[in-house]
Amino acid sequence: MIGKTPLRARTLALSVLVVLAAACTPPRSGPSMDEIFAGSILREGDAYIIAVNRAVARTASQVPSMGFSRALQSGAILGGDTIQPGDVVTLNVFENVPEGLLAGPEANNAILTDVQVDDAGFIFVPYAGRVRAAGRTPEALRRTLTESLDEQTPDPQVMVAREQGDGTTVSVMGAVNAQGVYAIERPTRRITAMLAAAGGVSVPPDQAVVRLSRGKRQESVWLKDIYDTAHFDIALRGGDRILVEPDSRAFAVLGATGSSTRMTFEAPVISAVEAIAMVGGLDPLRADPKGVFVFREEPEEMARAILGRQDIIGEQRFVYVLDLTAPNGMFNARDFKIRDGDTVYVTEASAVTWSRQIAALTSTLAVASSVQSLADGSSD
Repeated sequence: MIGKTPLRARTLALSVLVVLAAACTPPRSGPSMDEIFAGSILREGDAYIIAVNRAVARTASQVPSMGFSRALQSGAILGGDTIQPGDVVTLNVFENVPEGLLAGPEANNAILTDVQVDDAGFIFVPYAGRVRAAGRTPEALRRTLTESLDEQTPDPQVMVAREQGDGTTVSVMGAVNAQGVYAIERPTRRITAMLAAAGGVSVPPDQAVVRLSRGKRQESVWLKDIYDTAHFDIALRGGDRILVEPDSRAFAVLGATGSSTRMTFEAPVISAVEAIAMVGGLDPLRADPKGVFVFREEPEEMARAILGRQDIIGEQRFVYVLDLTAPNGMFNARDFKIRDGDTVYVTEASAVTWSRQIAALTSTLAVASSVQSLADGSSD
């Protein structure tokens, strides 16, 4: 029994060495450059690995734009006194006879109040019948009523006053300082004026998205673009719904950077350089500036344009490679635009990986030496 003890000790020492050797691979922040390239469609994976140059940066950086369609842009501005369905009009009819059609026995005029324009745009006036009011100014309606009543009473004089109703209102919701339902009046006939009436936006203007719903149509535009492009400041219509939202787009940054996190867009367009800067830049002790990768799902049309092939079907996985040490590397990274859902990953320098492996191996040898000493002591 005593003779078997050294053998058991040596067996235990050997087992510990095997376990330590298997576990000596040091931890790291993500895949290496070689491992990413192994995921190429030309090797073991299903992604297209694309080195970013000036042409690729120009093509791949086509960020989906937002803006109002021509149908909305071409809408004429509403007249400040145009009558709309839902409005209320007041009629004052003067008659030149002692006993008129509408006036009382001791009056020469009749006042008809709270005459509402129905959904079809008509009002009903005694002796004149059903008269179309929507789309007309009070003056035009006055002339029509005068002509209609003139057949019943000689030379009538008609006055028309209009009060806006719910037919010319717009709802403003979301990231504004005063949500509510607002009437389209002479000062608020365009979208920027209506937003001002609602107290302005409560998020940074560069991050504000304005969504307009009109009937079944829904369209969006950057608030900044409305101010930069005059034809996006469209004329409003009764029933429009305006929703202001903060930009919800986001991208992830991983690897050897100042921090690994999910970032929201701070501007409509962000470059790869700006994306890295937003998380504190490259880690000077770990990052490999030759290995900055952008992982993205490209739609069919974009994949065809980048690859120069027409046989691409459906959405494709792309990995864009940015080498910041190349002569034009920083320019290419500045020109390459980040899109919603992108993942930016920075690999570690090979020297860092090697140092970790050496440290892990040194630690393993130290433990192994201790185990061997224990085994030798057990054999004595």
